[in-house]
Amino acid sequence: MLRTAFEEHSGWDVGEAVNGREAIDKARELNPDLIVLDLSMPIMHGLEAAPVLRRMLPTVPIILFTLHDNKTLQREAFSVGVSAVVSKAVGLKTLVNRAEDLLRASHA
Repeated sequence: MLRTAFEEHSGWDVGEAVNGREAIDKARELNPDLIVLDLSMPIMHGLEAAPVLRRMLPTVPIILFTLHDNKTLQREAFSVGVSAVVSKAVGLKTLVNRAEDLLRASHA
């Protein structure tokens, strides 16, 4: 669903991974402009993958897209290098809009 939302709304090329370890490998391979992680990924969840990705790609925005959005999670996410936390409850359009905002800011 995420891939389709980003490709249809923005026309971006989208890579995808099924777990945090694969996300790190894909990021190394693709050198992305933006990364979207889920908190509940298998093998390595989003908060474990984020600091590795932040060290690899220090200027790339990282969004944590999750059902578990709360202030404690947000503080933890920001402390490991996540740029924004977006609740799945707000929908994919909001996620894509937030991604576009972060990309504009990172290229400014």
